Order: sequence, then structure tokens, then C-alpha cells
Amino acid sequence: MPLAAAPLCLFLGRGILPWIFATAVSWVAFAIAIILSLQLSDGGVITYQLGGWAPPLGIEYRLDALSAMALLIVTGAGAAVSTYSRPSVLREIEPSNHGLFYTLFLLCITGLSGVVATGDAFNVFVFLEVASLSTYALVALGGRKDRRALSAAYTYLVMGTIGATFFVIGVGLAYMVTGTLNMVDLAQRLPPIEDNRTVAAAFTFIAVGMGMKLALFPLHLWLPNAYTFAPSAVSAFLAGTSTKVGVYVLIRFLFTVFGLEFDFEQIALTAVFLPLGIAAMFVASIVAIFQEDVKRMLAYSSVAQIGYMILGISLATTTGVAGAILHMGNHAIMKVALFMTMGAMMYRMGTTHINQMAGLGRDMPWTMAAFVIGGLSLIGVPLTVGFISKWYLIQAALELGWWPIAMFIVLSSLLAVIYVWRVVEMAYLHPSPPDRKVSHAPPLMLVPMWILVLANIYFGIDATFPTNLATQAASLLLGVQP
Repeated sequence: MPLAAAPLCLFLGRGILPWIFATAVSWVAFAIAIILSLQLSDGGVITYQLGGWAPPLGIEYRLDALSAMALLIVTGAGAAVSTYSRPSVLREIEPSNHGLFYTLFLLCITGLSGVVATGDAFNVFVFLEVASLSTYALVALGGRKDRRALSAAYTYLVMGTIGATFFVIGVGLAYMVTGTLNMVDLAQRLPPIEDNRTVAAAFTFIAVGMGMKLALFPLHLWLPNAYTFAPSAVSAFLAGTSTKVGVYVLIRFLFTVFGLEFDFEQIALTAVFLPLGIAAMFVASIVAIFQEDVKRMLAYSSVAQIGYMILGISLATTTGVAGAILHMGNHAIMKVALFMTMGAMMYRMGTTHINQMAGLGRDMPWTMAAFVIGGLSLIGVPLTVGFISKWYLIQAALELGWWPIAMFIVLSSLLAVIYVWRVVEMAYLHPSPPDRKVSHAPPLMLVPMWILVLANIYFGIDATFPTNLATQAASLLLGVQP
């Protein structure tokens, strides 16, 4: 649906029509994703043979519990951000580009959804490029407000292209030794030849390529500027989807294609991913503490949160992988809401600098209350979604007897207290400048923002559905009974 609808937005031109059309399509796509996830929650698989050609010769679309979780993230963020986007797009993007914005937005949803849905390794690359090319242009549209968006988009393009090149080289090497691109077929043909050096090279290229795409520390340098200088709606959408889909692809290839034994016994991947995840958790959080622009602060926070997901993957247990998958979804909910609060601040004040936030707790109470709840979730306070996934990761570390890892998770979460508190202190404990007149954000921005904030709380209290889906996905990936 987003693919078919995208060019129509361009023909609708400027005005309100592209927004109405794109928003309606986004919500229908989200509704379909919910229906699919309910069908897949019992551990089943849905497949579709494109053009009637049976795999492995034909292209197969394949959805399981992991795909359902990722598809909910992409379409849910798309629906929320498209609803939210109208006021900020009017303020931040030239009127002549409004139709183009929603065209690119739907193409980005198309690419990310396609990555999640396809069962063909080369199709993953194709859809990644659809999403990436539209993302580069979306970031560059922020050039109207800040010319640094253009250099950020260019850096993103260069780094993204390098990552995609590494990935497609890895897929090509895997095809060279197996003669197939279907991921299920690859999973059957790779184990007998796993001692082959070409297989190890394919694995390395894919892992490094996706490491760049998902902003794994220290391959994250494209992310802070892209999130900071992109239009507010774009920052919110990318923060919830782009890196999460990268994590999804990494998990899919690690566990479905190459297999647990090859990744963690022959390659000893834990020795690589575990220290990188811990380094991301601490280094990125420390850097976030010293940022003056709150969007950049949240961007470095995203790098740290990706570290938690990589840590969960590196533990290679059902609880650890389930925690990583849970954190994918939970981080999307909290970070989209947080970037939406910054978009509301940008709409009213034209800046997201922390020094300009004095007294905003009184001037924009609903917006800042949403930031506080999102920040508590980022820290991992009980009754928020952040606590649920971090608890899973701590539990996974303790199951292995790795109590220092559990301590690292707690200590790095305390660093989040510092940078969240900096914003809360400025907004609530400092007086407003006497000459500043700031009103509430428009309802179109507040409503989707608070829907996500309430979802932070609801799924922090009753996490049955996401935890069941994540546990089901992890069990299938590791080949154990849920």
C-alpha cells in the first residue's frame, strides 16, 4: 500500500491532501500489521510466493514472530509520525516540497517494511536501498531550517552506501558458495560448508555492513547529525525505525541464515559484540551528557540504546535475544515520543537548545510532561516499557552467571538519569524569561505524542503481548521450545 500510494502524494502537490492521504495509508498499513501479528503470535509463519514462483527460485515474502514485531515498529511509527507531521512540515519544509515529503515518507515505510517481510537475501538489499535513498532526501529537506542538514544527509549517504556495499558483497559471497538467495534455503545449505573461508568472509561483510546501517559503536558517526538536523517529523520516524530494522536484519542473518553454532562457537561472536555493546552503552551515554542540543543528546542516547540490543544478541540465550527484540520495540515507542516533544519545542520556539528550555515545564506543560515520562522510560524506571526490556537483559546476564554484565546495565542506565535530569532541571527549576511568550503545541502534535507516552506506561504495566511475541521470536530463532 505505501508503495502504490507514494507517487500519488507527489501528484496531489501542496496543501492538506498529501498529508490526509499519506496518514490514511499509514494507519491502514499499521492495522494490517496488527492483524498479521495477531495471526503470528502462536509461532506460525505466513508466506507468499511473488508471481507464483516457488522458492528458492522465486522471491518469497515470509513473516514470523520476529518479522511481526519489526513490522509493528515500522508501521506504528509511520502512522504516529504521519499524523503528527502536518504542523511541523508546514513550519520546517518549503510548501513546494510537501507532496515530495509525503512521497519520500511512504517510500521509506515501503523500504523498511519490505526488509522485514522478504525472505530473499538480495531483496533485503533492494529494500534497504529504497529506504535509504528516501531517507537521505528526507534528511536533506531540513536544509531550509539549517544548512547543516545537507552535509548531514551527505555523510549519511556515504556511510550508508559503504554499509550497503559491504552487505551486498556478503550476500554475493554467500550466493557464490550456495547458489541460492532464499534465506531458508541458505540456512540449510550453509552448515555443511561452514568451514569454508568464503562463508566466513560473507558473514564478516554482512555483519560489518549491518553494523554501519544500525549505527553500532564505533560505526555510528553518521547518526547524530542526521537525527539533529533532519526535520522534526523525520527525526522522530528515523529514531523509531531505521536502526531497529538494521538490528532486525542482523538478528535474522545471525540466527536464521548462519545459525547459532556458526556465530557463537566457530566465529566466537560474543567476544566481539559484548564489548562493543557495553562500550556503546557507556561512551554514547557519557557523550550525551555533555550535549547542549537536546536532539543531539537523544541521538547519542539512541547509540547507547542500540548497545543494549547488541548486548542481548551477544548473550545468545532465549532470554537475552528476547530482551534485545523487546528493546527494539520499547525503544521505538519511547524515542519517537521524545523526538516528538522536541518537534513541538522546535515548532513553538525554533530551537531545541537546552538553554532555551528554562521554564518550559510551566509554559508547555503537556509537552514537557511527555518528555519526563519518555525520559523515565529511557532510564528504565519500573512501570515503563524501558524497565521491562532492561529487566529481561539483566535476567539473561544473571542466568549465565555474568553478574558484572548485569551491573553494567544498571550503571549505564544511571548515566541516562544525568542527561534526562539536565532537561528536567532546566524546564522545571529555572524561571521563564520574562519576554518569552510560548503556548501549547498544536493538538495534532500532542495527541500522537501522548498516545505513545500512554503506550509507554500501558506496556510497562501489562507487557503480555510484546513479551510473548518477543519470547516466541527468540525461541524460534534459537530453535528451542517457547
